[in-house]
Amino acid sequence: MLEKLMPKSDEFFDDFDAQCAVTVEGARMLHTLLSDFRDVATRVQALKDIEHKGDEVTHTAFNRLHKQFITPFDRGQIHTLLSRIDDVLDLTNAAASRIHYYEIQSSLPDATELARLLVISAEKVQEVVAALRLIKKPEQILAGCKEIKRLETQADEVLRAGLGRLFKSGADPLTIIKWKEVYDLIETATDKCQGVANVIEGVVLEHS
Repeated sequence: MLEKLMPKSDEFFDDFDAQCAVTVEGARMLHTLLSDFRDVATRVQALKDIEHKGDEVTHTAFNRLHKQFITPFDRGQIHTLLSRIDDVLDLTNAAASRIHYYEIQSSLPDATELARLLVISAEKVQEVVAALRLIKKPEQILAGCKEIKRLETQADEVLRAGLGRLFKSGADPLTIIKWKEVYDLIETATDKCQGVANVIEGVVLEHS
């Protein structure tokens, strides 16, 4: 009976890896949309499908967390980590959906740059989460977390500068409101990447 309660060593890490893979895919899709602004409805639907896939992965992971007797590290940290990664993809999808539903007709360079930083952040999250399997070798993980925080700071700067340009652009107020929301959603997704880094730092410092 006890053996049935014991998790396979890689199950939780497989869940994390699966979450990160779909999150990176979603971020890349948003960046592609903003870089090459065409077929918006089709591309937004494709990203929404990826977001649904991510939800399924997260649901499976939460079920495993509630059922397994033994976990590789603190349950609360696992729950928060799963939630933060899920948040990144949710916000990415939300930004793409706004572009479609608000009938935005063309992209802006600052939005594209924010999406580029989100892709790099999501890829770095994928790296450090994968490295959790080697938690006894923390240097690589902590260095990755530091880089994620640097990227989040850079995204903050792009957001501030981008909003400044948007407000000075002479665009009509509705267009400004629409783009401000899209900017904010993408930048908040990078904030959630930093949230992932914060959780991972805590795990590493407790277990190394």
